[in-house]
Amino acid sequence: MQHFDKQAKNWDNDPMKVKRAEIFAKEIRNYIHPKTTWNALEFGCGTGLLSYQLKDDFKTITLADNSKGMIDVLKNKIEKQSLTNFKPLLIDLLKDDLNIGKFNVVYMLMTLHHILDLNKVAKIFHALIKTDGYLCIADLVQEDGSFHANIPSFEGHNGFDKNQLSELLKNSGFKIEYYEICHVIEKKINSKIKKYPLFLMICKKAPL
Repeated sequence: MQHFDKQAKNWDNDPMKVKRAEIFAKEIRNYIHPKTTWNALEFGCGTGLLSYQLKDDFKTITLADNSKGMIDVLKNKIEKQSLTNFKPLLIDLLKDDLNIGKFNVVYMLMTLHHILDLNKVAKIFHALIKTDGYLCIADLVQEDGSFHANIPSFEGHNGFDKNQLSELLKNSGFKIEYYEICHVIEKKINSKIKKYPLFLMICKKAPL
């Protein structure tokens, strides 16, 4: 978490991160058609860029992250902008006792590839989502490992294969309803520009 704690103060200054949040918020909105009576959870929210784009779509949004630096920046934004339906939460969903209720939608952007135990987190999502609720995952398409080459401490997945992730989620009680490549990140790697596609997968909770 030290990497994200250090990055937190300047996170929102990157226009590409803001644009990415706008793109995926629009895609999520267009597919699930959220209701203003719904409660949502953003998992690995960072400074809340994605949720900010969805702030008028839900009754409440719980923004969960285990980086104190990110949550501190988020709390400051909430106070300054009077985002009264935002509920910041410093928590590790894989380790802490969960007593945070259930949600109509759980969504995340560039978070899942940081989670080593995918089976465990998928079961947690299933428990947190109401019947017929949605799980929305925006993340990297499987890549060669170069995306995090400049972060020696990175432990996680080099993106995801569509079929493998779909199978894991099906086995955890989700029905895959939507999958699209929605954005491409360009990064300079060894003085060359490399492209990393990002997908959006939307699943519906099915009874186990």
